[in-house]
Amino acid sequence: MVTLTDQLGRLVTITGIPKRIISLVPSQTELLYDLGLNNEVVGITKFCVRPDSWFESKVKIGGTKSLYTATIKMMVPDLILANKEENTKEQIDDLVKDYPVWISDINTLDDACSMIRDIGEITAHTNEATAIVNKINENFLRLIPFKQIQRTCYLIWRDPYMTVGGDTFINHLLNRAGFKNIFENQQRYPEISIQQLVDQNCQLLLLSSEPFPFKEKHIPELQQQLPFTKIALVDGEMFSWYGSRLMHAPAYFSLLVQSLL
Repeated sequence: MVTLTDQLGRLVTITGIPKRIISLVPSQTELLYDLGLNNEVVGITKFCVRPDSWFESKVKIGGTKSLYTATIKMMVPDLILANKEENTKEQIDDLVKDYPVWISDINTLDDACSMIRDIGEITAHTNEATAIVNKINENFLRLIPFKQIQRTCYLIWRDPYMTVGGDTFINHLLNRAGFKNIFENQQRYPEISIQQLVDQNCQLLLLSSEPFPFKEKHIPELQQQLPFTKIALVDGEMFSWYGSRLMHAPAYFSLLVQSLL
């Protein structure tokens, strides 16, 4: 028996090295793959689209906020990996009664690296986790932030329009890439209006590919209302996935900055 502390400060007791892992978080699912845990991961959500091979072969246990708890219980996991924000507290509380559930809480790059190291330790893949964290840190050290500070809004939803506040992981990465979030004084994911973007002198509007899948077709309607704002589509996974995908985020940010200059 091993007792560990998750990122909510909860004590989680597991009976040894996990052999039947269920991941409830897409970015952490990809991390498990990159750690080499193909045999140990038995269940993922329908939003765990990476890697393709797992999405096609692993048992789906519902969505991140609509879990098939009965299916999960039938699979008898010896470890469930969840996230404070991405999963629903009521469903997690139900699973905690019967299974060890390790919950992450990610708001900064340091939080993400700590989570990666912890999951590496839990799964006896410490060396692999350390290598991933080292690569993330090395690549972010090489990242040259956007020097032409742009008053930026990052949209995650349409009808109503929603953006990111200053206490989010996305905001943290926006700052690392050199963007000035005009809504950083707000919390979590506030609803906003076009008029607010005008009033805030939004110079750059980033349209994320997730959770709402913004496309090229959405740009003209926004451009018509914001004629002096530069509008660009961005890869939401690079700004919001806090697992091993972070190894690739700095290179993506560099290319994005170059395309905006």
